[in-house]
Amino acid sequence: MTRSGTPERLALLPSAAVSTYLTSGVRAGQERLPAAAILRASKAIPHDSARWDTAPVRELVDEAMYRFAGSRASADAWLAPRLHATLRMTRSEAARAELWNFLALAVAPDYVLWRHLPVRESRNDTAKHVSAPRFSGPHFTQAFARLWWAAEMFRDGHDYRPVEIACGNQDMINTGLRLDAIDHKPTALAMVRVLKRLADSRATRLGDRVNALCTAVNTAGSTLMYDVIAPHDAPDRGALAQWIEEAEVAAAVPWDRLPDGPEDGTALRSSLDLLTVMFEGFSSAAPLRDRDRLRPSES
Repeated sequence: MTRSGTPERLALLPSAAVSTYLTSGVRAGQERLPAAAILRASKAIPHDSARWDTAPVRELVDEAMYRFAGSRASADAWLAPRLHATLRMTRSEAARAELWNFLALAVAPDYVLWRHLPVRESRNDTAKHVSAPRFSGPHFTQAFARLWWAAEMFRDGHDYRPVEIACGNQDMINTGLRLDAIDHKPTALAMVRVLKRLADSRATRLGDRVNALCTAVNTAGSTLMYDVIAPHDAPDRGALAQWIEEAEVAAAVPWDRLPDGPEDGTALRSSLDLLTVMFEGFSSAAPLRDRDRLRPSES
């Protein structure tokens, strides 16, 4: 075990076992998780690679909670690229919900509570609590998976700068990460470009505009094949494999500058430019949510 009783190695915690431990008291931060029982229910990862060590991840979340104590949502843009560059994995490895379950329940449950415990009091005077999917849920909701996958989908090869922009806007990470279309790299990066221009222009109702953009991109994607009109080269799997292998000797990720991701290929500029123009048109034409039409209970 590492400091504070954290297990030294990542493991796989089956989703079927998680509900047993996520009591309302745990999710409210009033009860401790049964660490020994969780370890017994988990399966070891059958590789002795240094990339499965928990200490680097634990150091990252500790730093994130210290740096962003006054602005928890701001931690996402800092943590996402560094978590991705620390947990060097293939997409198939990152698709294992059991890994994220273990990270959330055995390695850093305090971070999940810190980041996702509601600020406002509940309406019915019950204790505030973190929703269960933040501990064990889909990749666009689970506390750590959402950050890793946001970095994976929005990075441009080794360049994590688009990740910072995307994760700096909660609507982009919460809504955009749900879209199948962002699996197409030029689409994901063009959306980030539009987001940046909206933010730089100090556009009003930025969150509503991002959600409207996501809806428009998703709707158009049902008839337009983005990968046909905006080609993208397949990633260099050899470069990704080499980057993952280098985890054995890689230094800890830097805290005050962005790390470097794998050199597995960047988006074609011609495709990115084409989609940026298209999505700017979507953004200009997309209707925003009508906030004046409230339900009777909200009036």
